[in-house]
Amino acid sequence: MGLLNVIAFLGLVAGSFILFSLNLFELAEAVIKPFKNRKATLKSKVNEVIKNKKPKGLKLLIQETKDILEATNKSDNFSNLCIWAFALFVLGVMIAISLNNLFLVPILATGFSLLPFWYVKFTATFYKKQLNAELETALSVITTSYMRSESIITAVDENITYINPPVADVFKSFLMQTKLINSNIKMALENLKSKIDNDVFREWVDAVIACQEDKNLKTTLTPIVSKLSDMRIVSAELDYLLYEPMKEFITMTILLVGNIPLMYFLNKSWYHTLMFTAIGKAILAICALVIFVSLSAVIKITKPVEYRQIKKA
Repeated sequence: MGLLNVIAFLGLVAGSFILFSLNLFELAEAVIKPFKNRKATLKSKVNEVIKNKKPKGLKLLIQETKDILEATNKSDNFSNLCIWAFALFVLGVMIAISLNNLFLVPILATGFSLLPFWYVKFTATFYKKQLNAELETALSVITTSYMRSESIITAVDENITYINPPVADVFKSFLMQTKLINSNIKMALENLKSKIDNDVFREWVDAVIACQEDKNLKTTLTPIVSKLSDMRIVSAELDYLLYEPMKEFITMTILLVGNIPLMYFLNKSWYHTLMFTAIGKAILAICALVIFVSLSAVIKITKPVEYRQIKKA
């Protein structure tokens, strides 16, 4: 009966959208827009610097998702992501109600609604590996040309056709700034440094800036680029170990969920206790909670190998 009420409510909402010619995506964009364009006040900025509090939990997940979408030039998809989260939230509620398990309602609703954000965070790993590979190629060919020409503009211009997105877009912006907007190469390089979130890339740009004062420092560029090659080699060797937790999680989840219908054929009294008693429903809710918490932890530790500079105090 509860499931029928939820379906009737969703039908009422869908009918209202059709009757008033409302667009769900436009409505979601209008709701999210004030939060996206909200400017921080001077007081909030000062408090943020003084307290230096890092976001945690759900706030951290949403912030990381926004950063990933912005880095992949897909910031406009955040509203669609929120719509998917709401749809999965409703789906989780419907599944819990169909099982007549009130313990599962908050767990499935929350867990399902976070799946789109976890998916973006997990797929960002593959984007990061692709970016590192393309960055290695781009910096290698540009460094080779720069060693010969001693002009970073000439080096980038000669190789821009051989560089693929998203790195190509960054260097095209650099060329446009130096040729059409401002001829100050150091300023253009400083702007270039913030375009890609990679420590090796930032170190390489700093070295190129230093070379503008002393051309003899150009020999320092090749060892910096070689760090990307080392990262690729180490990543290839550790790929199995990096994704081993995800494989184990998938295997254990299949075994856990698969045991529920299997129990129906092996021992129906156990199945009845699990599905229709308060203790059994609570156990199912705990199992679902463990699955979602484990999924979050696995995605958090599944990251590509990256070079990080140790900042000295």
